[in-house]
Amino acid sequence: MILFVLIVLGGFAFYLTTPWERAQFVRALLPAIRQGLAALRQGKDAATQRHLKDAPFRDALRARTSWVIVTPALVALNATIFILMLFGPGALGDPEALVGWGGNFGPRTTNGEWWRLVTTMFVHSGMLHLLANIAGLVQLGLILERLVGHLTFAAVYVAAGIFASLVSLSVHPVAANVGASGAIFGIYGLLLASSIWGLLHRSTVTISLRAAKRLGPAAAVFILYNVATDGLESGAALAGLVTGFVCGLVLARGVSDRKPPARRVAAVTAATALIAVALAFPLRGLTNVRPEIERLVAVEDRTASAYRTAVDRLRNGRITAEALAQLIDRTIVPELHAARERLSALDRVPHEQQPLVAGAEEYLRLRDESWRLRAEGLHKAKGLTRGGADRTQDEKWRLRAEGLHKANILTLGEADRTERASLEALQRVRPADQK
Repeated sequence: MILFVLIVLGGFAFYLTTPWERAQFVRALLPAIRQGLAALRQGKDAATQRHLKDAPFRDALRARTSWVIVTPALVALNATIFILMLFGPGALGDPEALVGWGGNFGPRTTNGEWWRLVTTMFVHSGMLHLLANIAGLVQLGLILERLVGHLTFAAVYVAAGIFASLVSLSVHPVAANVGASGAIFGIYGLLLASSIWGLLHRSTVTISLRAAKRLGPAAAVFILYNVATDGLESGAALAGLVTGFVCGLVLARGVSDRKPPARRVAAVTAATALIAVALAFPLRGLTNVRPEIERLVAVEDRTASAYRTAVDRLRNGRITAEALAQLIDRTIVPELHAARERLSALDRVPHEQQPLVAGAEEYLRLRDESWRLRAEGLHKAKGLTRGGADRTQDEKWRLRAEGLHKANILTLGEADRTERASLEALQRVRPADQK
């Protein structure tokens, strides 16, 4: 559309010029047109020369593997799942939505949903995430899959992705880890190993420097995106790269002469599976503390609301201070003790959430102390807030006010201070959407 508008405006301006101005314009434009055409011819000739030089390499790859299957299948599967996510429930990039589509999340993965180590490779958090991974995969996959064969390519891709997922799980156990970056880094590791074997035993399928240079732009986009977003700090990318390289050293031996045999691929796949199981074993049964923190917040809200309602009834003369103290002793404090028992029973808490547990324990300690002090102060008002049948209503109010005033003021003041400290501790661990 923009190009069309520029053409129309240029034509209109050309129409408004005088014949002499048009002739001058054409004479000035002709050299530039000739230079542009010459540059196009040079570029076409250079491309043709490169095409001719690369023809033996491409023909040898096609002779080894006629069709590329795994690479387009991976691209199609990633794109299809992303499109379904766009129209599915939840916002794109929302951790709950990512986990719902198969993302890697420690408390669920390590409690029987180990298939997430694989499915997370096909879930992406955004369009740029997807495009960067496709850019890193496609051009390399079209060459490497033909070189090593479908089975080897797929086996290394999945193995690298699983090891990268395990590293992400150990480093960030309660984050929604998604994406195929680790698996694609594994393919780059396979490329490095295959290139080493190819240089040691050269043949027509040895990846030349010219072919490697053409992979550079797409690889740069892929790597720069991962550096900018993850910073490669989690170690997942390195785990994928090392997995691909080590598998490649075993599988790509003799790749200059033939594709890796299926028996070798099966043996390497079995070995990597056993190693993955051994690495996953210590991670089993991770606990997510967040639901218990949310439950603790609900207990605080419920007990505080019940106490405020009872205080209003006390002010209206419907209950006594002793009844209010009994509400604390028999209802509120037992709920806090039950919450403390549930928190203490949590096992295998991820290191990222251990500060949450410490903060929750601090809240429970302070809150229990604040309720104890408040109940103690209210108990001291026992007998002073009761009105007899022979007392007038005004006398009852006066005695109730005197009784509450004569209760241990220091005790109630300390209860207020401890309560504020406990609520501050709870605020620090409260989920962001509940603050």
